[in-house]
Amino acid sequence: MARDFSENHERSAAGLDFEDDPLRNHAKSLGQKMAAEGPEAVLDEIENLLPESWRDHIQAFPMAAVALGVGVGIWLGLNKSDEVIAAGTALVSSAAMSNVSQVMDKVKGGA
Repeated sequence: MARDFSENHERSAAGLDFEDDPLRNHAKSLGQKMAAEGPEAVLDEIENLLPESWRDHIQAFPMAAVALGVGVGIWLGLNKSDEVIAAGTALVSSAAMSNVSQVMDKVKGGA
């Protein structure tokens, strides 16, 4: 049975439609991992994104991989800097707010 529009609107406004979002949950866990482990967590995540064949190529040709990474970084910096900064800021603020809400929940539960 489909929900009516007002119920969908209220759930969306309250943030309830995003509870089981796998991308949001992954960003939350990455934020918590970054807070615990530091920048190493981001590097581990990037490594997990790469296919095994790319890892072999990177190990065989590390200078070419570094040059390619620098080239992509410069291109992103010149052409997509606003979008990259916005995405990074959104990821960091989402992780921070998630951690703040966890602390507030613990404070409410302990009081």
